[in-house]
Amino acid sequence: MSKKLIVLIILILYLVLNLYLGIRTSRRSAKENASKGFLSNYFVGSRSMGGFVLAMTLVATYTSASSFLGGPGLASSFGLTWSWVAGVQIGAAFLTLGVLGKKFAMISRRTNSVTINDYLRARYDSPAVVIVCGIAMVVFFVTQMIAQFIGGATLMQSVTGLPYWAGLLLFGAVVIIYTSVGGFKAVVTTDTIQGIVMTIGTFLMLFFIIRAAGGMDNIIGSLDAGNPGWDLMGKGEYGTEIAAMRPGALISFWVLVGVAVLGLPQTAVRCMAFRDTKSMHSAMIYGTVVIGILMLGMHLAGTFAFPLLPEGGLESTDQVIPYVVMNYMPAWAAGLFLAAPLAAVMSTVDSLLILASATIIKDLYIHYIKKVPVDAELSTAGADNEAYARVPRYSLMLTAGIGIASCLLALNPPDVIVWINLFAFGGLEATFFWPIIGGLYWKKGNSKACLASVICGLAVFIFFNRVKILPFGIHEIIAGLIASGVVYFAVGVLSKDEPDPEMLRKCF
Repeated sequence: MSKKLIVLIILILYLVLNLYLGIRTSRRSAKENASKGFLSNYFVGSRSMGGFVLAMTLVATYTSASSFLGGPGLASSFGLTWSWVAGVQIGAAFLTLGVLGKKFAMISRRTNSVTINDYLRARYDSPAVVIVCGIAMVVFFVTQMIAQFIGGATLMQSVTGLPYWAGLLLFGAVVIIYTSVGGFKAVVTTDTIQGIVMTIGTFLMLFFIIRAAGGMDNIIGSLDAGNPGWDLMGKGEYGTEIAAMRPGALISFWVLVGVAVLGLPQTAVRCMAFRDTKSMHSAMIYGTVVIGILMLGMHLAGTFAFPLLPEGGLESTDQVIPYVVMNYMPAWAAGLFLAAPLAAVMSTVDSLLILASATIIKDLYIHYIKKVPVDAELSTAGADNEAYARVPRYSLMLTAGIGIASCLLALNPPDVIVWINLFAFGGLEATFFWPIIGGLYWKKGNSKACLASVICGLAVFIFFNRVKILPFGIHEIIAGLIASGVVYFAVGVLSKDEPDPEMLRKCF
């Protein structure tokens, strides 16, 4: 039996395991928490996550294929310098839960919120805010899903020999089915599995790279001879300066994947779904440790892989990890490791998919098309409401529809997706950072300030993304966040609107 066939079998078994456990756990949770209603079960898992599960779903949502392929590939060229750059991501879980966790948990329970836009509606009482933010969220989410599908399909193709379309449809079908049928509970269950797999995969990669290269002494000697400046001296392969070490670019990167992750809806919504404060505190520790292992471990693996690469190099740094896996790891270990980047892809897609569905069904359809009261599901009449009676079927169909559409676009992505994807991550931060942070901690923030901030932040971010005129390597996310923040607080201070007492009671 060939190595590629063994790897393919392991990956298929892993996909089937995720499908089975995701649907099974979701159905059991739905029976146990039936009294809490479909929306709470489907979109926030009845707020029942413990500390370990919360940490794993945050880690799995935050990481992506680039954490296992792109980043380590760059580290093979730039050495430990790139590990230092990526190290800022270690505090993502701690920062997210520390700043957002407790306040989001309390406010979401008071306002019966199960999505970020539910919170924005309760905080700003503005249909315009919810609609604009909802549209931005769906557009950026779909773009990110397409990119993840492409990355996963390319990985399957390169290591198993499957045609691109077959690899795409194989894992795409699995993640779409368990997310559509199982909802949030299936997502966090599979995210937990994927977080564990990613951790094991990181240790496997380090072990086999060090063994294949003949130990640390040989690795260091090869790096000193062939890649001068690999040890945090700011140089990469062939002695070239790493552009990301320019002060403006370095600060920008730390903002983009560090502080500004507070504005990512897919991680912020996890703060609505944990069981209690003890679970949150445990998740802050677990999440920090696991992200540290993944980020530092995989970037160290990429750095140490340099002596194992062919003398002429590879066409792309993205091929470094697949090359090492298929040439220096036994078949069983290769299959287990390759489940890790596949897990990263799946965990990112399922989180975005469930939130895109929630945005359309919960935030737009129920509230602004059917105009059902926020607390209808919790009332006696809620069970008999026609809109709510159709929500389970609509949610399943829409989640599946968005996933299928994203998967089909990934078969032959249109050119516009290429440049939209470059600012999708930052676009979400430019949209949601100040409405979330300002809304939680500043009472004078109102609907006018929020809407102006969102529009201004997105406009500035997109402008500088297309017109590269910022000096010192500064990324457009810096300009977008500064502009949106200035507008948010300026409009809030100048506005004469008095805060609604009921809003203050629920949100502060």
